Amino acid sequence: MGVSVPRIKLGSQGLEVSKQGLGCMGMSASYGLPKPDHEMIHLIHHAINSGVTFLDTSDAYGPHTNEFLIGKALKGGLREKVQIASKFGIVRKDGVREICGDPEYVRSACEASLKRLDVDYIDLYYVHRIDTRVPIEVTMGELKKLVEEGKIKYVGLSEASASTIRRAHAVHPITAIQNEWSLWSRDLEQELVPTCRELGIGIVTYSPLGRGFFSVGPALIQNLPENDFRKQFPRFKAENLEINKVVYEMISEIATRKGCTPSQLALAWVHHQGDDVCPIPGTTKIDNFNENIGALAVKLTPEEMTELSALADMVNGERHAFMASTWINSDTPPLSKGCTPSQLALAWVHHQGDDVCPIPGTTKIDNFNENIGALAVKLTPEEMTELSALADMVNGERHAFMASTWINSDTPPLSSWKVDT
Repeated sequence: MGVSVPRIKLGSQGLEVSKQGLGCMGMSASYGLPKPDHEMIHLIHHAINSGVTFLDTSDAYGPHTNEFLIGKALKGGLREKVQIASKFGIVRKDGVREICGDPEYVRSACEASLKRLDVDYIDLYYVHRIDTRVPIEVTMGELKKLVEEGKIKYVGLSEASASTIRRAHAVHPITAIQNEWSLWSRDLEQELVPTCRELGIGIVTYSPLGRGFFSVGPALIQNLPENDFRKQFPRFKAENLEINKVVYEMISEIATRKGCTPSQLALAWVHHQGDDVCPIPGTTKIDNFNENIGALAVKLTPEEMTELSALADMVNGERHAFMASTWINSDTPPLSKGCTPSQLALAWVHHQGDDVCPIPGTTKIDNFNENIGALAVKLTPEEMTELSALADMVNGERHAFMASTWINSDTPPLSSWKVDT
């Protein structure tokens, strides 16, 4: 192919991956019937030999069969040459799609994935979707334990809001988020990207080719099999497709001008978002894989980036068939601190700094013991901000004799002080 695949640091904890990854979902699920294992293993080997070592899977793909496939493909000493990203959290019960982030499920899901992949550890383990019933701190607490036990190396979040990312990161460092980011979808740019860059979190972009639309164009829709879940997506519906066809045609014109294909142009636009961004286009064909890797050689000027971004803003229709489970609806309940109000109030004071010492008074040993318990209460920056805002709502003067408090405590200058002799 003649294209060198660079390496990048993903996040701030040391994970190094290929600048472009390989999304493996379509090999086993969602985009029509599963493909023959031997063909997909050949493709995975070709990707690794080409320098693409970042493989993306999930226990939801199949379900489970995609992880089995990755495990088979890595036999024979290939495990240490790749970085495996897998995910948990999407389950089906009696045919109904549910999201689960309970600690017991986190652990059981991870251990099951390790067995299917036939590996000792998972490099990057994502919360696939956020369980809005469970405080994110609870889910992260179990993931932190799995890191400490060596079962996973790094933690990621997929389709998480900025506030959820911050709360999760306060429990254990988040290495990467995984969200759509492409000429098809730019809804993460205002909130999620700045949050990640502030916290040193990498950005892995799924569906960077608009679920195949920028690879094939409108012809994609005509050839989808009945069991392809893209049929459910609003952007492929007739009422939106006419506008989206025009977008594809305009992107194709620019690609012709650049001497590349539309898919290479679309991927190049993602790559140009920054060195902390790693797209993971999926494919089941070696020719398409080779074409995708060619995107790394496409250089775009600032003017071309602006032109393409303007076209992206023309795309019509919701980006996902299940918008309710995307980042815009991923806030979780606050974590109960498991303490008393007095302990919480004292903890807020302790968190003002190591030069601060509260002196609560009491006449009862039980109350004293309760107060001492405040020293074990840990508060996140977000919780400190929340409590401070509540403090600002308190009404009335704090003291019955305000004239004798610090606001009226200036004394006369020394020069005016007369001492009788």
